[in-house]
Amino acid sequence: MTTVETPTPREMTVIYNRDDKIFRGIVTSGALTSLVVLGAIGLFLFLRGAQIFSDNGLNFLVGSNWTAGSEDGLIPNDFSIGPMLVGTIVVSIIALVVAFPLAIGGALYLEFYAPQVVRKPLVTLLDLAASIPSLIFGLWGVQIFSSFGERWATLLNDRLGFIPIFGVEFENFGRSPFIAGCVLASLIIPITTSVAREVYSRTPRDLVDTCYALGGSKWGAIRAVVIPYGRSGVIGGAMLGLGRALGETVAVYLLLNLVFRYNFRILESEGGNVASLIATKFGEATDYELQALVAAGFVLFLLTLVVNMTATTIVQRNTPRA
Repeated sequence: MTTVETPTPREMTVIYNRDDKIFRGIVTSGALTSLVVLGAIGLFLFLRGAQIFSDNGLNFLVGSNWTAGSEDGLIPNDFSIGPMLVGTIVVSIIALVVAFPLAIGGALYLEFYAPQVVRKPLVTLLDLAASIPSLIFGLWGVQIFSSFGERWATLLNDRLGFIPIFGVEFENFGRSPFIAGCVLASLIIPITTSVAREVYSRTPRDLVDTCYALGGSKWGAIRAVVIPYGRSGVIGGAMLGLGRALGETVAVYLLLNLVFRYNFRILESEGGNVASLIATKFGEATDYELQALVAAGFVLFLLTLVVNMTATTIVQRNTPRA
């Protein structure tokens, strides 16, 4: 009986030339620099707001009061961001609910239905819209969209007012979370549509052609192949848009009345978010109030970081790998 020797596994080694080493060094340095800068920002915010977290504890996140105390101590300082934190989440969710279906429809049209003559200019305009400053969207919302938004809000209240979130105490629909969310939706639609279009463009062509060969229509191929294939990337792009909406300042500052009260009625003319709170109070804040604003910025920093990390994790877990 002959004995068969198992061959020794061969070790695969990669030898990089000088250009590869330089490129790897530049990329690695850039990545590490980004991490260091991000960590330094988070550490700075935490250290500057540590006194607020120590003095107020959990009440800083769930309380509903923002009072700057007097210098003689007769009026104590009382800072908390509960209503602003809730307002940040509510307005961002409204923006995502409005923007997501529009972004999906726009991405599918650009990738599969738009003629080539129209497609290239639209893609260019889409990429350009993603870089427009939020101040422009805020001014557009105040000057132009508010009148349309109030009509939509009135219609929602008339038809769905029996649902608590669409009810109002006073029929004043201007400067409401609904209008602010719609304006934020117009702000995040370009980036979400751009990401969705890029994901859909990477669908393997042979899978789409196979669907056609079996007698399927274009919509059948999109429904059976394209949408399932790009689901994770589209969700990741939507959450990136959500991350931008969470940190938006100017548009919400111009469109919402800053009121420190928990408000889950999206048509009510009151609200606010953490970013607009910081922008409103920063100019005339006392030293201790500045620490509270920095602590609020740290909470917003963590919230945005968690959303973006969740988006990255979703994309990595569901991206097909060779």
